[in-house]
Amino acid sequence: MITYEDHRLRALADDGRWPELLAAYRQGRAAAVERAGEATAAALTAPLGHLIAYSAPPELAVRLFDADGGPGTAAGVADHDAGPLWEVLATRHSWLRLAPLLGPAAVRRLVAHTRVLLGEDLSYGAEPDGEGVPLCLEPWEAAGWEEGARVREYLPCGGARSALLTLPADREGLGVVELPDPADRLGGQRAARASAATAALAELAPWAEAVCVRGPAPLAAARVAVAARGAYGRRVVGGYLPFALVCPALVQAAAAGRARGSAHGRLALWRALGAMAGAGGPDRAEVNALVARMRCFTWLEPAAGLRHLHVALEDPASGVAWALSGSEEL
Repeated sequence: MITYEDHRLRALADDGRWPELLAAYRQGRAAAVERAGEATAAALTAPLGHLIAYSAPPELAVRLFDADGGPGTAAGVADHDAGPLWEVLATRHSWLRLAPLLGPAAVRRLVAHTRVLLGEDLSYGAEPDGEGVPLCLEPWEAAGWEEGARVREYLPCGGARSALLTLPADREGLGVVELPDPADRLGGQRAARASAATAALAELAPWAEAVCVRGPAPLAAARVAVAARGAYGRRVVGGYLPFALVCPALVQAAAAGRARGSAHGRLALWRALGAMAGAGGPDRAEVNALVARMRCFTWLEPAAGLRHLHVALEDPASGVAWALSGSEEL
């Protein structure tokens, strides 16, 4: 139901009265925080926040995240409507426009990585990322996406369009494969070294199972596929893909949900790859070397949900493979 207040706010937007809209946002958010708490306040004011982030001049839109209006008035990194308010803002203006204006460090970082996903090279002229994640896309990050799919496409009055990336998406390039007997999970000292990588990989898709085994990728796939299918689960439709085609699905898995944006997915993937490479963090050289040698195996599951991910990632240099497998309904 469209209310009188909705019409009033839309009229203010049509007239370009953005300071009044920002004041209304701040007043409403602070009152809702006092009355019902932070989470409820963020939800109630998100549609107006989306309108400001999408349509207001950047000099005003960035003030959504400034606390100069008082307690409870500022949007945080989790404030979202169809997507995070900071991601809406990042899709509307270049880093050149936003960099001198953005204050809060967490928002600033996520906006920067969103602009990177949209194709900007921020490796010169922007402050380095605190974890060492590059501020430009590596070739393997850029290659596998369809045009415009890296970040949601937001609409002026709310809502967004986004690609639903799954792995595998179809049977193209896949064939019938007989998986080997499932390998045991790693044990001993090697398990201790691999546990951090397995945990980082699991964070990409909390609804999926992550395992690590000694051996090639099909052994890791067998560990999760046979467990899910039972005694008759060794024959699958599967095959190998270059990592560039796997990357988009991993980023999207980690960005699932309206409170998270594609920048979350990119940062989470770099953490996981850094851990898999045995580096102390997302070291660019180590990650690129890992991606260059990695073998990626994917397979179909008959009961996959609308969002699904079935992939095994093998590092031939260390003789270790990880699998990430699961699905969920949206």
